[in-house]
Amino acid sequence: IDKLWGPHGFYDAFSLKDAWFASSTLAIDQGPIVVMIENYRSGLVWNLLTSSPDIKDGMRLLGFSAPYL
Repeated sequence: IDKLWGPHGFYDAFSLKDAWFASSTLAIDQGPIVVMIENYRSGLVWNLLTSSPDIKDGMRLLGFSAPYL
């Protein structure tokens, strides 16, 4: 797991199947990674997104169905 983190944040990619870890980072990937971790940790992003009436309307128009709609 320590091979996932480098001096500039998370490395770009990994494969547990092949025991392979990238040695590069892309700054543009760091922001979405932090957002995904927080969403996994607390559900904050998903809860905020699905509380928006515009998002709910759009999801319904696209054919999505779920209890929160």
